Amino acid sequence: MRDLDRALADIVAIRSQLAREEAFRGLGAATVAATGFVALLVAGAQALWLGDPDARPLMFFTIWVGAALVAFALVGIETVRRSRRIHSGLADAMIWNAIEVFLPTAGAGACLGLVIGRFAPEAAWMLPGLWQVLTGLGLFASARILPRSVQSVAAWYLLAGLGGLALASTSHALSPWLMGLPYLVGQGWLAVILHRATRGDDAAL
Repeated sequence: MRDLDRALADIVAIRSQLAREEAFRGLGAATVAATGFVALLVAGAQALWLGDPDARPLMFFTIWVGAALVAFALVGIETVRRSRRIHSGLADAMIWNAIEVFLPTAGAGACLGLVIGRFAPEAAWMLPGLWQVLTGLGLFASARILPRSVQSVAAWYLLAGLGGLALASTSHALSPWLMGLPYLVGQGWLAVILHRATRGDDAAL
């Protein structure tokens, strides 16, 4: 029985190692591009109907959190579907491997929003820029499982976040476009990279 347990543990370890060394092709370019358009739609809707975001910061951030959840749901459903077709037996291990890469930055972004909202609401104007910086760091970390050119998108998010912080530093004003436009460009750029890297997989699906 002990030999059987050891053999099963070895198999799990081998599968995990294979999953870590294989390029992750579960992200679909069309779905990633769609999340960029979600950001554009939210920014446009807020600019038209929200009025002054600084007068309604809770509504401003609630809508963006909702948009982020929609984006996560779209990407998550598509990732599971593609991974099971492309990676077959390694799909679950590779999905968990991808979650391990992105979870720290996603968790940090959520905690940052909660802490600033609860203890330092006067600093809420910094959240859009900080979230973009965290998105960039998450993409830098993902370069070991995604095409290495995603580092260019990571650099975009990093610069866009820092630029947004600099632009908003004098007025401390919330702007839907400082959220929507960086994510539209970044997600569109990422979609192009994924499309070029996985066009063979897309043709086979």
